[in-house]
Amino acid sequence: MNAASQSVAEAPPASEHLTDYDRKHLKTYLRLLDAAAEDADWREVATVVLGLDPTADPERSRRVHAAHLERARWMTRVGYRDLLLGRYAH
Repeated sequence: MNAASQSVAEAPPASEHLTDYDRKHLKTYLRLLDAAAEDADWREVATVVLGLDPTADPERSRRVHAAHLERARWMTRVGYRDLLLGRYAH
């Protein structure tokens, strides 16, 4: 496990508002969205962006990747409003 994977939770907080975790992981979310737009293989993305090891733990890596990608997509639909207005849950 490298330093990047230590900073990524199993799943982002399930909040209807932007959280401190979201703010700290905006760059990660952008990288996940870029990778999804390019149809990058989730295993490579999990390794490069999230610092996970899909070979050693494929189920966890896929779960963590999917959860963060879904939160990144939520940011594009809903969460960006809180970001623009400077609102977020602590």
